[in-house]
Amino acid sequence: MSALERIARRYRVYGSVQGVGFRYFVQRAARQAGLTGWVRNLPDGTVEALAVGTPDQIAALRRQLEVGPGRAGVERVDEEEADPGSAADLRSFEIAR
Repeated sequence: MSALERIARRYRVYGSVQGVGFRYFVQRAARQAGLTGWVRNLPDGTVEALAVGTPDQIAALRRQLEVGPGRAGVERVDEEEADPGSAADLRSFEIAR
């Protein structure tokens, strides 16, 4: 796999991750890493994100998801492979509503 090859990952973050600025934290981290995709709150209290970028960019985001912002309490992060084309229409990393 080339370092420039684009891959996609879908994340589900569990813990105290809503109402603590988690989506904004993820958006900032993803944009700094140069990723495209989105992040959103789910009704069950988790946060879901889809990120598209190089393996190194994806790894950088994963490390940030495991920590979260100061007020968050991340219990676990689930990761699964996703289709890079699923965010093909996005030019940046957005907060989905």
